[in-house]
Amino acid sequence: MGSQILQAQDRLFTEAETKDPSIVTRATSYGIGLANVFDNYLSPQSYHGWEVRLSRESVHATKWNPEKWSIQSYFQGYFDYTENRAENNNTMAGMANWNYGYYYKCWQQGGLQLYAGGVADLNGGFIYNLRNGNNPANMRVYVNMDASVRLLWKTHVKRFPLLVRYQVNVPLAGVMFAPHYGQSYFEIFTLGDSKGVVCMTTPFSQPSLRQMLSVDFNVKKTTLRLSYVCDLQQATANKVKSHLYSHVLMVGFVKHLKKL
Repeated sequence: MGSQILQAQDRLFTEAETKDPSIVTRATSYGIGLANVFDNYLSPQSYHGWEVRLSRESVHATKWNPEKWSIQSYFQGYFDYTENRAENNNTMAGMANWNYGYYYKCWQQGGLQLYAGGVADLNGGFIYNLRNGNNPANMRVYVNMDASVRLLWKTHVKRFPLLVRYQVNVPLAGVMFAPHYGQSYFEIFTLGDSKGVVCMTTPFSQPSLRQMLSVDFNVKKTTLRLSYVCDLQQATANKVKSHLYSHVLMVGFVKHLKKL
């Protein structure tokens, strides 16, 4: 199945305006920012450094009620390279995250639109400590059901249209892989001592938050996106505490595609 690129030119699309499920708004962004990594399974210290991030988002209206409902698919991958305060050890972390959610337009006033929805949130990756011997790495795998809110604002600066968007995702419940504090992966996967390493999570054990503020604007026939991502992931399970904090500035390109 092919696709045809639609040019926004003098305006910016939102999924509610197109009312056509075959039109997909797709954005690819690249960013760099600051990272804070902590995992007491590997080290009692927190590590600070840099992060590079890639994201790809697709949004389109649903077939059954395109004026009210929309679907968002959002993938992001990022890599952190951090250092402790003593500057004598480093930690690397890599994560991939995929969100798939349904949104309902529950309010509109002029150029403002408010969406609320539910999101399936899948995460997988690792944290690796360069100086550890027995337990040098910890695997991070968890799945959440998130509550999400999106606020879109279509406005103008003089003659130039802007689409400002704020989105926040909060996990409500999930499942996480978490070794016990001091337990080795040899015990889990070779000796079969895996009791309790898969556990349920709640907002109390995993008080996390993902936020994104973005602005779309046109430069001739190209739509650009500037965004700020605040990704605060933290959890406590089996006496293991961990967090991955990110503050990233991103730039990307937005295309409106019509499926043929």
